[in-house]
Amino acid sequence: MSQHPPHDAPATSARLPFPLRWNDNDQYGHMNNTVYYEAMDTAVNRWMIREAGLDPQGAVIGLCVASSCQFLRSASFPEDLEVEVGVEKVGRTSLTWAPRILRPGEPDPLATGSFTHVFVDAATRRPVPVPDAVRAAVSRHLTG
Repeated sequence: MSQHPPHDAPATSARLPFPLRWNDNDQYGHMNNTVYYEAMDTAVNRWMIREAGLDPQGAVIGLCVASSCQFLRSASFPEDLEVEVGVEKVGRTSLTWAPRILRPGEPDPLATGSFTHVFVDAATRRPVPVPDAVRAAVSRHLTG
């Protein structure tokens, strides 16, 4: 799949709710930057568990090896946000996600991110191919 500019939505994606919590605000009165990462990481893993059947306690797990976030606009409690899960690249042992944080019904993101998971054997921590179920779910739901 081709790489998308940070402001564009992935060709196909899934949106998951992310209601802000009281403690997500920092002393400046807006969502702390670490919460953006939590939201994206939670949404991506929730999607893999729900849509691809990934077992976090299974023989193969996905470890985050790189992440980034571009902060575009702020949000604050008590807003209800959404995390759009999309895919930038599927490799042999890795998957790079292209999550975006949005307000429901709005096309312009508050933040755009990139998360790369390398799939590893849970016991040895050595890389293994992206699980077939994950690859199939990405192909079925997140690629155009």
